[in-house]
Amino acid sequence: MTIASMTLAMFVSAGNLGATANASGLHINGLGGSSASWNIVVLLTFLSLIPSLLLCITPFARLLIVFHFLRQALGLQTTPSNQTLIGLSMILTFFLMQPVGAVIYDTAIIPLENGTMTPLDAVQQAGIPMRAFMAHYVREKDVDLFLDLAKEPRPHKVEDLSFRVILPSYILSELKAGFQIGTVLFLPFLVVDMVVASITTSVGMMQLPPVVISTPLKLLLFLMVDGWHLLIGSLMRSFQ
Repeated sequence: MTIASMTLAMFVSAGNLGATANASGLHINGLGGSSASWNIVVLLTFLSLIPSLLLCITPFARLLIVFHFLRQALGLQTTPSNQTLIGLSMILTFFLMQPVGAVIYDTAIIPLENGTMTPLDAVQQAGIPMRAFMAHYVREKDVDLFLDLAKEPRPHKVEDLSFRVILPSYILSELKAGFQIGTVLFLPFLVVDMVVASITTSVGMMQLPPVVISTPLKLLLFLMVDGWHLLIGSLMRSFQ
């Protein structure tokens, strides 16, 4: 059974459940039985938005950009693979976002489960720590840009920015930071490439491409300085 047929079967089953509940006068969670199908629609919509949310409101984009710059700087095309880099970025993102997630769980999820808070209030409450996290890393220049585009007044505090402004400002700031770190990371390996190319050209070694010699040298340099430890440590400290 394909994913499309499974999804269609879920909607049909939910619709039949809602119709049966309405015919018998039953209620699900205090609402009409037809709410079951809407719950499935909302759930599937939220699941489809998770990748975009992961990119927009977490450090995932910055980490992934830096790792791709590192792979290009080392002269490696497929090692580490894209799946490895994405998995590493996701693990580090979870490490960085765990405190924020704990606050959201305590202030929004638990009250919602206990019935002391409506879903809309829970979403608003969950947005407070997320806004505070993004506001800590957003650039003022990017905020001014989207405030001008949105025709919104400038708030007194960056924590008072609306999500319409802070979301694009944050992702733009993360792209800038990722490219800055990647460029600085690229320079030492570029020097190695230039030195190797100059030496091979001066000795007349034209039959052997310089990249064949520079790649193992760059790998040895990266391993000698314990590059992964230094890189991950620097990335993690950049979010403190």
